[in-house]
Amino acid sequence: MTHVPHELAEEFPQMVERIHQLKTSDSHFRRLFEEYHEVNRQIHHAEAVGVDISDEHMGQLRKTRLALKDELFALLSA
Repeated sequence: MTHVPHELAEEFPQMVERIHQLKTSDSHFRRLFEEYHEVNRQIHHAEAVGVDISDEHMGQLRKTRLALKDELFALLSA
């Protein structure tokens, strides 16, 4: 499997233990975590394989990823 940039553990390496803790204890965090990784993998796949995707759609995926990342960070920091 190829390396997927922007994995949450890479984005917040100082919070790896907290990420694991919340994934196993908080269903809302887990749902956001899974959604973040799904969107991130879609972006990576489109970039790595050269999937034909409109700039508008790619921009929306990136905005969604950023919004999820911000929300996850807020939960991690609480």
